Amino acid sequence: MSALDAMRQLIRQGYRARPEDLADMAMQAAPLLGVTALIIYVVDHQQRELLPLLGSSLPVSETTVIDGTLAGRAYSTLTAVRGSQDSGEQVVWVPLLDGSERMGVLQVIADRPLSDEAVDDCATVAALVGELVVTCDLYSDTIERRRRREPMQLAAEMLRAQLPPLTFATGRTVIAGILEPCYDVGGDAFDYAVNGDTAHLALFDAVGHGSKGGMRAVILASIAIAAYRNARRTGMDLTATYHEIDDAVRSHDRTGMITAVLAELNQDTGILQVISAGHPGGIVLRRGRVVSVLPSPTALPVTLGHHRPPLIVKEALEPGDQVLLYTDGITEARDADGNPFGLDRLIDFAQRALADHLPAAETTRRLVHAILEHQDDRLQDDATVLLLQWLSGP
Repeated sequence: MSALDAMRQLIRQGYRARPEDLADMAMQAAPLLGVTALIIYVVDHQQRELLPLLGSSLPVSETTVIDGTLAGRAYSTLTAVRGSQDSGEQVVWVPLLDGSERMGVLQVIADRPLSDEAVDDCATVAALVGELVVTCDLYSDTIERRRRREPMQLAAEMLRAQLPPLTFATGRTVIAGILEPCYDVGGDAFDYAVNGDTAHLALFDAVGHGSKGGMRAVILASIAIAAYRNARRTGMDLTATYHEIDDAVRSHDRTGMITAVLAELNQDTGILQVISAGHPGGIVLRRGRVVSVLPSPTALPVTLGHHRPPLIVKEALEPGDQVLLYTDGITEARDADGNPFGLDRLIDFAQRALADHLPAAETTRRLVHAILEHQDDRLQDDATVLLLQWLSGP
């Protein structure tokens, strides 16, 4: 019995597996690891709860919240967390990842304490299970339905299908984004890519005046994302990319408008270039402290770009620096008394989160949840965050 045997079995079964089979497949692999049970939990779209995938051979499993639980600690910190059940059985919660994207956790139940080597074996199997979850999710709605806690509005359905993974990481760069509200968005969107030595980031906030359900704004944001990707893949520089997006959106809707921030990081030199098109420029944090609030705006909003050329702001980063980009739905969020969340509160939160040495994805999750709490879970506008961390040069 070994992790290799468990992985071989999962791979053989995975070739023709349905999403409905994954829970039982994990349970069948458990004896090969010398444990009693392997239970797959996926995270809901708001990242508040962990939901067990259903199967015929599973022990009774219940939804568990992320905040304040051992399962949630494993999800939040990306580390295995040990615990025990009232029955005396040992439990280990292992993060379930697709690369660096957090998909949920794997619950490991054993009738004896597990050695560090055994926990490492479980983490290895969890990596494969995470890949199977993502693969099955591509051609079925079963896992997507499980992750939804309320109906998804059409505008949100359209926009979320175009977003990249919420988290991406290499040995040099980490990027994490998040968008709220999950089920009924306006016109916020983000995109990113890492091509060779350059990391590309974009944040959009489309204004859809008089549009029902944000549909007009989502269409504008969709065009902006497509134009951004097309310009990026054609090899255009930052200025040309701005004009490409501006032309594409204006040709579709001359009265529409999008504020945006476009950024490129040279991962060799740490030079960050930013165009803030009627949009907050973002903040740069170093060793847990804000060292720069990027100037804004440096260009007109999209559809007005033909009136004035954009200016590019350059910032020299140091290894370990974070760049936090955000939409105005973050800073302008107001509580019941009308008090805005504000830039100072955003900076204070970011500094405290970095002091806790949280993963980038957890920092963005907690930040957006803080915004929701500030507004009593009733957002007046989309709240979107994109966090870049530059780890090292060549």
